[in-house]
Amino acid sequence: MNLSGKAVAAMATFYRINPDEILVAHDELDLPPGVAKFKLGGGHGGHNGLKDIISKLGNNPNFHRLRVGIGHPGDKNKVVGFVLGKPPASEQKLIDDAVDEAARCTEIWLKDGLTKATNRLHAFKAQ
Repeated sequence: MNLSGKAVAAMATFYRINPDEILVAHDELDLPPGVAKFKLGGGHGGHNGLKDIISKLGNNPNFHRLRVGIGHPGDKNKVVGFVLGKPPASEQKLIDDAVDEAARCTEIWLKDGLTKATNRLHAFKAQ
């Protein structure tokens, strides 16, 4: 996943897709499990996959992101193990529910527009 920029850039080039027409789903330490958010643009926030995508898109960060919350371990020295590890079953259920809602909201985005999809997704919190 840390080298996903190569695939994203190749797809964008082949299909002649502008960065602002791309949606990248990724894990997000800054959101709790059970929460997902849409976002356009921004930095990489230390996320190596996003860093690579931005680089391979010619340093253009203006693509859509689907940020799926996984929470934070509380200690920056534990982040790598936390991100690469398996979450507890209770948190995995919350993450799965958020991903399911995000998929529904992505369909709404395509059918009814980003505003409606964003309003619904940003109001959702799995329990």
